Order: sequence, then structure tokens, then C-alpha cells
Amino acid sequence: MVEDTERRLAPLVVGSNLAWWEANVDAGPETERRRVDADLALTDLLGEPELLRTVEQARTEATEPLVRRQLDLLCHWLLPNQVPDSLRRRIIELEASVESAYATHRGVVRGRELDDNALKRVLRTSESSEERRAAWEASKTVGALVADRVCELARLRNTAATSLGFRDWFALAVATSEMDEQRLFATLAETEQVTREPFARWKAEVDGRLAERYGVPVAELRPWHYDDPFFQEVPTAGGVQLDPVFAGRDVVTLAGQTFDALGLETAPIVARSDLFPRGGKSQHAFCMDVDRAGDIRVLANVVHDRYWAETMLHELGHAVYDAGFDRALPWLLRDTHLTVTEGVAILMGRLASDAEWLGEVAGMGADAVAMSAALRRFQSADLLVFTRWVLVMTNFERALYADPESDLDAIWWELVRRYQLVSPPPDRRAPDWAAKIHIACSPVYYHTYLYGNLVASQLNAMLVREAGGLVGRPEAGRMLVDRVFAPGESLRWDRLIAEATGKPLSARAYAADIAAGL
Repeated sequence: MVEDTERRLAPLVVGSNLAWWEANVDAGPETERRRVDADLALTDLLGEPELLRTVEQARTEATEPLVRRQLDLLCHWLLPNQVPDSLRRRIIELEASVESAYATHRGVVRGRELDDNALKRVLRTSESSEERRAAWEASKTVGALVADRVCELARLRNTAATSLGFRDWFALAVATSEMDEQRLFATLAETEQVTREPFARWKAEVDGRLAERYGVPVAELRPWHYDDPFFQEVPTAGGVQLDPVFAGRDVVTLAGQTFDALGLETAPIVARSDLFPRGGKSQHAFCMDVDRAGDIRVLANVVHDRYWAETMLHELGHAVYDAGFDRALPWLLRDTHLTVTEGVAILMGRLASDAEWLGEVAGMGADAVAMSAALRRFQSADLLVFTRWVLVMTNFERALYADPESDLDAIWWELVRRYQLVSPPPDRRAPDWAAKIHIACSPVYYHTYLYGNLVASQLNAMLVREAGGLVGRPEAGRMLVDRVFAPGESLRWDRLIAEATGKPLSARAYAADIAAGL
């Protein structure tokens, strides 16, 4: 039964993935329609009640571990699709239309359309509060374009979840991804508590520098005074300026050299990828394993700066993971839990601010060694900033699905104020939350980045202990392949991490990484 289901499922997954790829690299009505058709074909199979009943019955009888594991994963995949065809169709159509809107929209500043890279460049470099505010507000205009559809998606997803016996879509998404909601929020509470004081202290120092730079009182700092539209990255006033390191360098080549030195091939992946910005293309970045048989691709919008160096290392981290599955595994097990693949991607992305990598790969040499202390401070700040951002995103999504009719604009800014200590613009009434693509198109996903950071720190501690580190060490690459990549989803994510690192996942290594630069 499992093999028969796989034979039916695999070509539909490939078709859905290819249509999704095309809709992101060339957004338009035709690619959107093909994506909807492919997704409906896939979910028609996943929504078969008889198939779910058969799988659930087989789970009670299966004794062979790999067969049982495949049945577990099939149940998690099938359950959310057991809803009326009309509801599934409406959700898929709305998701496709919203994603197309994100791909094609560009902010307008003084009559000029600017892509996300250009808007972020203004926020990184401009000394004018007025110019920065215009760029920040332009980055949020996509939110007004899609907000009503995102709220409708939340309502429809909730209808699906409650029909299946769940409180809401948030609860369904967490439960069917082999996570526990109570444990999740206990982890969030723990990380909030341990980051609260060091983040507040660090941000007060940064705010003092920003106020001086822009000639305003600290109390008048607003979101556009930070370098990222969502303040999910460390502003240059709070760290080191690494963009000049990458000026004139090819960050795609640097990322490839990094993986080559680990014995992890990326050239075929890069050749299949779409890496540079243009109109009508998604402005974000992701990695896709199209067929679980070697067709792995990355979408990116590379410009040669630190942000995109980190992003290419991150996305190729996903890619080498997908390429490293044991090909003897059944097709259903050639996959990875989101927290683990994000952990590997984050581990690799962190190298863009690592002294050893900057010295040996990016060509800084002894200058990187001289900057080691400053880089450690930057890395600690980066973990603090991102942790506080995850708290905003995860708590907002729980509130969104708890009540899509609530005052989401106000809830968003209350969370930003509480966790990021950022004051909203005066009298701001706009769906700024909807400008974040993950809320619409990757719902109930952001907490995996927090767990991914815990995984990255624990993996790094293991590699330092057993291989002497990561950069340029083929033995570290072999450890990742053998212990993390090859098993695929033959093991639950938490058991996989425990077996790979020798201890259950905890926040200890993550806390040590934060403390290292404070």
C-alpha cells in the first residue's frame, strides 16, 4: 500500500513543485493558473478519505520501523487535506494569487519603482530620515494590497482546521509537523526571558548611536531608522560593516567554494538555479527539491553584499542537505523536518560573519583575525535581534488564527513594541504585518527558525568538539552527511538531533553563542 501510494504521489508532487517554481520565477496569470491546477491535482489525492482510512488502519498493523515511519508521515500529509473540494480549491487559488502579488509588486519612491534590494539599500545607507521613511513606507505597500486576501486565507484555513477537530489552523499546523504547541511556547517563553535584558541593553546602545547619526532624540527613533524594514537584522550602527568586503566579489562563487572545501558539491545545483533579480520574479529566496532524486534548485536575488552572501550560504545549506539523503531510502523518507534543514542552513549562513570564513574564503586574511572580537559581538547581537523578531512573528500568527477579525494592525505594533522595543509611527493604521510574505504563503513556519537556531548552535558545538570546526574541514562535511543528511526523515527530528549530536536538543549551546560576544 505504501509503495502504491508513493507511485501515485511522486509525479503529482513533482508537477506541483515545477509549477510553483515557474510561478515564482515568472509570475503572471498563466503560471498562476498552472500552479493552481497542479496543486489541485496533488491535493485531490491527498484529500481522498479512503486513502487516509487505509493509511490509519495500516499504522495499527505495521511493525517494520521504516514502513511505520512512512505511514506516520503520510498521515500528517493527508490529514490537513480532508476538507471539501470547494474549500481546498478556494485556499489554493487565494494562495496563488497572493504569492503572485508579492512577486510582481514593487514599492514606489518619488515616482520610481524600487525592488526590495533597492529599498534595503536606502535603509542601509541613507542619512536622511525623510528618505528612509519613504523607503520604509514603500516596503509596506504590498501589505495593503494583499491584507484582505490574507485574512480570508486565515478564515478559510481555520474552517478547514475546525472541521478536522482542531482549535484553529495554528494548532493543526503545529500538530501535523511533529511538534507540541505547549512545548513550543515554553521554548519561546524561555528564549524571551534569557534575551530580554541583554537585548534591551544592546538596543539602548545602538539607539544612542542611531539618534546621533540622524540628529533626532532617542524617543523619536522609528522603524525606518533601522537597516531592515522589519528590524530582523543588526543595523550597521550595532555591529560591523561587512558590505565592503564583498564589493567586487561574487558571493555565489564564495558560497560554492565554502561547500567544495567541505566535500559537498553545489555546482549542479547552482546551474539549475535562478539567482539574480529581474521584474516579475519573486524577490525572496528559497531552495526547492523538485523530485527527491537530484533536481535541487535555489531561487535568489543576489547582489554582492553581506546579506546575500549569508543568504546564498543559507540556501545552499538547504540544498546540500537535500542532496545528501541516502538514495536507498524510500521516496517518502527522502525529506527533512523543517527545524533540521533550517538548522543546517542557519549554521552555514552564520559563516558570512565568521572570522575564520572571512579570512580564509572571503579573502580578508589577517584583517578578519583583528576583527574577531567585533565579529563575535555582531554574531551575538544577530542572535538577539532575530530571536526577538521570531517572538513577534510567532505570537502574531497565533493571534491571527485565534481571531482573524481582531484589530491585527494594533496587535502587530503592540508585539513589535514589546519584543523589539521599536516605537510605531504616530497614528499608523496600516496592515504592515501583511507585508511579510511568510504570514500569507508560509503560515505557521517562523518558529522553525528559532528551533533552527538551537539546532545550528548544537551542531556547531558538536563539529567544534569533534572536527575542530566547520570552515575548510572535509571531516565536518562527512559528519553532516553521515549523521544528519543521510537519514532523511527515517527518524523523528528530535531523535535525529539527539543521535547526531549525542544529546537532546536544548538551548544551552544557543545561550552560549549569545553570551560569547556580550
